[in-house]
Amino acid sequence: MKTYLDCYPCFLRQALDAARLAGADQNQQKEVLGRVLALLQGVDSSSLPPEIGDQVHRIVRQEVGDGDPYRAMKQASTRRALELYPRMRTLLEEADDPLDVAVRLSIAGNIMDAAFDREYDLWETVERVLAQSFAVDDGAAFREALSRVDRVLYLGDNTGETVFDRVLIETLDVPVTYAVKGGPTLNDATREDAQVAGLDRVAEIVDTGVDAPGTILHSVQGRACSAEFRRLYDEAELVIAKGQANYETLSTEGAKVFFLLQVKCPVIARDAGVPVGSILLKQGGM
Repeated sequence: MKTYLDCYPCFLRQALDAARLAGADQNQQKEVLGRVLALLQGVDSSSLPPEIGDQVHRIVRQEVGDGDPYRAMKQASTRRALELYPRMRTLLEEADDPLDVAVRLSIAGNIMDAAFDREYDLWETVERVLAQSFAVDDGAAFREALSRVDRVLYLGDNTGETVFDRVLIETLDVPVTYAVKGGPTLNDATREDAQVAGLDRVAEIVDTGVDAPGTILHSVQGRACSAEFRRLYDEAELVIAKGQANYETLSTEGAKVFFLLQVKCPVIARDAGVPVGSILLKQGGM
């Protein structure tokens, strides 16, 4: 998905939020915003939004000297999600269609996104998504794809959301490789975050080889996923891609990719042709 001008204010807001989370003083916050403004003025028009976001958050880390400004938020998110894990397991045990419920639970977890609204009731979100109609529902194609593959590559997104992904993985009948970020960026999950959520008990954990949002397979900025991860991606027959940043980076990567997300951004809503607040189980295109 291309970068729109509407994305620029969001980059500035994210930079300021991250700087404040890291304890930056007024001068540091101003320096961060100045550097991000300069970046946006010269940005390559072919860059994907997560490529720009990667540069924005590296600026914050450089200026403030905090390698993971979202560390405390991530830890709290995982604790909150783990508290709900037994209730989610009960929902699955009582479900007539466990896969549908597990997919919806995974999508509900996508609300745990530091780039957007942090004020939400997590269980109310679960109840809403369980009852909500899909704006795009490629569930039949998803089930058919699951029936013919030997392994799934699952691209994770946010910390805390990982617990909701675990519930879906436990419902699948095929082995799963779960991909996290190669280092801290926003509140995206790293290997350590995924292990705390228990993903190592249900999946093989790998990382993308880069501390950038989304899954950047090829980059004009030179910070793409590692060659090892790209081989893994290329060999995968079915890819589950969680969240908006994975949609932004992989929306044209073909039919083997299935996106699970809540649409929280007007730009993504416009690109996908759905209202903000929609839930998607969407097969990728070209």
